[in-house]
Amino acid sequence: MMEIDARINELLQQLEPITLEQMSCIRLMNRTDTKFVTCKENLARLLELAQGKYYAQYNNDSKIADYMTTYWDTDGHRFFLEHHNGRAPRQKVRVRTYMDSNQSFLEVKTKNNHGRTKKKRMEVPSQEIDCQGANGAFVEGLVHQGLTEMHPTVRNRFHRITLVNYGKTERLTIDYDVRFHNMETGNDAETGPLVIIELKRDGNVYSPVLEILRTVRCASSHQGSVSIA
Repeated sequence: MMEIDARINELLQQLEPITLEQMSCIRLMNRTDTKFVTCKENLARLLELAQGKYYAQYNNDSKIADYMTTYWDTDGHRFFLEHHNGRAPRQKVRVRTYMDSNQSFLEVKTKNNHGRTKKKRMEVPSQEIDCQGANGAFVEGLVHQGLTEMHPTVRNRFHRITLVNYGKTERLTIDYDVRFHNMETGNDAETGPLVIIELKRDGNVYSPVLEILRTVRCASSHQGSVSIA
């Protein structure tokens, strides 16, 4: 496993960097999202084939970002069940921390019955948030239910690589080393060598990475929604 991690890091360093500021022009306001599931060996092959076609996002001296996310839910697990049952509209409430910059945001994601997703967020000091005041008002104004009626249920941590094609018409997020902690039971789990890829692109333009994904035999797990996130 250490050998494949080293190979991924080596290939990633060979990709031309792009900063967050340089990516600000990539709006993808009318985009198609497609998710793929694969393994680390195929990720290494993907990075080989992406050379000369894709930038790698670079932030805080690294091309690999470390994320921590805590999901909040009701006692009856309303948000989880709505997602699991494919209900629309549906929502998620979470606190996401970008570990490299130590920035945290309280976020509400809303997916409507047209497959469109919008994300609203406000910066908070840390993962441990106050349920009252501005935080409570922010959430209640969006989901019509206060944070005092919710609690943290699941926390995850993962590494993320973000690739952008040279034409800046699509963005590829690659998540791996995903670990979960169930905050209700105390149980932990991880995904091992599993890699989760999400392609966000303008549906009207050619996508160089789709052919690469077919070549490395990445399985598509979901396609659809036009979204803003």
